[in-house]
Amino acid sequence: MNVLRKILFPVVPIYYIVTWVRNKMYDLGIKKSKEYDFPVIAVGNLSVGGTGKSPMVEYLIRLLEEKTSLATLSRGYKRESKGFQLVLPSSTVKEVGDEPLQFKIKYTRVLVGVDGDRQNGISHLRSMTPRPEVIILDDAYQHRKVKAGFYILLTSYYDLYCNDIVLPTGNLREPKKGADRAHVIVVTKCPKNISSSEMKVITQKLNVRSKQSLFFSTIDYGDKIISATKEESIDWLQNKTFTLVTGIANPKPLVEYYTSLGLEFNHIRFPDHHNFTNKEIKDLARYDIIVTTEKDYVRLISDFSGKNLWYQPIEMKFIKDGDEFDEIVLEVAKQ
Repeated sequence: MNVLRKILFPVVPIYYIVTWVRNKMYDLGIKKSKEYDFPVIAVGNLSVGGTGKSPMVEYLIRLLEEKTSLATLSRGYKRESKGFQLVLPSSTVKEVGDEPLQFKIKYTRVLVGVDGDRQNGISHLRSMTPRPEVIILDDAYQHRKVKAGFYILLTSYYDLYCNDIVLPTGNLREPKKGADRAHVIVVTKCPKNISSSEMKVITQKLNVRSKQSLFFSTIDYGDKIISATKEESIDWLQNKTFTLVTGIANPKPLVEYYTSLGLEFNHIRFPDHHNFTNKEIKDLARYDIIVTTEKDYVRLISDFSGKNLWYQPIEMKFIKDGDEFDEIVLEVAKQ
């Protein structure tokens, strides 16, 4: 916790009350939420960033894209455009944001839209042909103007919401009570060897309600790194010194993974969703080998020749009971 956050601790009760009152007004119907007669699945968190929303959205896309007409809707964080934008493979990060563009490039058949006004975004997507039968809302847990039919709440193993407090001293966007809205809670980024006893302890800490389902997942790093022109086994990095560039909320798991492989690298860390300046790009271009995350790759590739820029693909995988999670989501998609 930095000094400024400690100084701002007296603001915590004010932030808590404001967000609690806002949620209570939606719960009581004083503020109106719009419901839909088709499946809307919201993915989000209580914390500020770093819980693995993008890997979860991609997991849901892979699960559903062959079974239904599917769309995703994000706000397009840090984009320079306004209002609704349909994401195309030819779109730029400045137009639509990094994560939506990443989704569209990987899953070209899925409709991807961005709009800070989720109601307006849903309306635009539903007007298209083929009309999406299921819409996944990315980072929409606090967007209460839309009442999703199904909420998936993510919390990182390294930063459980039950151990945190609200902004500005903590990282919670709203009080912990907000977790009660979730239908499913997923503890993300767990060690692959997490024990049953530790999972039981976490379950008790999170105070999961009887109506909720709890799952544990981990990040599976691909055994290859990918550039604009080719792929290489991650073993290719052995006996080389490379530069790891990250602009994500929590690069710790990736750093620990590369360290566990005995790789030699220099880590340059930028803030989450960082917009790289021309000077930063010029400085980075001097390095012989740059490995970055897929989200950062989308932001950087247009400014690189491609020969020295690689990304590490990742997937979210469940440690156990993944089939049960799939069944729950597939049942929601049928409604």
